[in-house]
Amino acid sequence: MHQLAYSQLAQHRENSTSAVSIYSPPVDRTVQGFLKLCNLTDDEVLVSVFHDVNGTTYDETTAIIYDMVLYGGQLLEVDHIFMNDSTGNLAYSSSVADAVNATLYGVIR
Repeated sequence: MHQLAYSQLAQHRENSTSAVSIYSPPVDRTVQGFLKLCNLTDDEVLVSVFHDVNGTTYDETTAIIYDMVLYGGQLLEVDHIFMNDSTGNLAYSSSVADAVNATLYGVIR
């Protein structure tokens, strides 16, 4: 049986409260991934995750998680993220700057 080998595709810690793209797939490739968000503070923050399949709109229309509470030290994992358009973007935001580390792991086919 062949097992898929996941690797780290992106990692980011945003120094603002604005949404930021952390990954866009390569041309003519499909990416299957999962995103881990870690609250590095002792306080709760609100996090949002956006998946715009063909652009850079980061609001309620592209949110897969919107303003979810992430408590201090808590880890959130979002799995089964599929991307296959090189103009698409996976992005996240946090209500507190420098509070959340985002890491994307995945397989590129």
